Amino acid sequence: MDITFADQRLYADTGPLPPQPGQPTVLCIHGVLNDHSVWAPFLAPLAQRGWNVLAVDLPGHGRSAGTPPASVADAASRLLAMLNALDIYRVAVVGHSWGSLIALHLAAMEPARVQRLVLVGTAFPMKVSPALLDMAESDPDQAIDLIARYSHTAPAAPSAETAADPASAPIEVSRALMHRVLDSNPQGHLLRTGFLACDRYADGLTDMARVRCPVTFVLGEVDRMTPAKAARSLIEAAGPLGQTHVLPGGHDLMAEATDALLQVLQEALPEAATPAH
Repeated sequence: MDITFADQRLYADTGPLPPQPGQPTVLCIHGVLNDHSVWAPFLAPLAQRGWNVLAVDLPGHGRSAGTPPASVADAASRLLAMLNALDIYRVAVVGHSWGSLIALHLAAMEPARVQRLVLVGTAFPMKVSPALLDMAESDPDQAIDLIARYSHTAPAAPSAETAADPASAPIEVSRALMHRVLDSNPQGHLLRTGFLACDRYADGLTDMARVRCPVTFVLGEVDRMTPAKAARSLIEAAGPLGQTHVLPGGHDLMAEATDALLQVLQEALPEAATPAH
């Protein structure tokens, strides 16, 4: 659905049903050069458990209008304004990669508002190499190819499905998505802007100190973009509020460890009572 507020128009996939009055809401935030579609496998199962789902396209990405966020704080502030426009005052937040930093900062801005926090493929600091930043500007096609390769594990043998249709392999789906999102806003420099926002985010530990809800960390065992060890400082800062799951897969856990990630999400987001109709 399109959500219009102030001078913004954002798109959010609400899954199989429009939001239901009285149900809790989970906000899903994608990473750099992604969009709402990365959360598609999880929306219906969460909706069936009594959650309203909002898988958002960040501003300037995919179906959302506006300028792309220049920082983690900028993105979190605009998503908070969206929640205000929808009169959503209690929310669970799930974020992947850059989206995990946005989710964390949103929870720090409104600690009483966020009831659950799930950080997938997170790290702090989330530094980006100068060479990749330069490539994101000068040769985004090459950067996308590099990101796709480093975000996925190489299977020992292709499945029957990917052998018959190589384009269905997670790495190819990811590569196609990044090109599609980049093309959706050719003036927005989405790749470099997102990477710079990750690289410059310096508030991870102070933000985590403000969080008051349970925090679930979901890390890839062979993640080469945000290695599991790179989340250690956040995990330590979360203390007893935190729970960590390391799943077999790389950075794109939504595609490479779909079933395992769904199980973690179902544990982190308890079944909600469905309101009477």
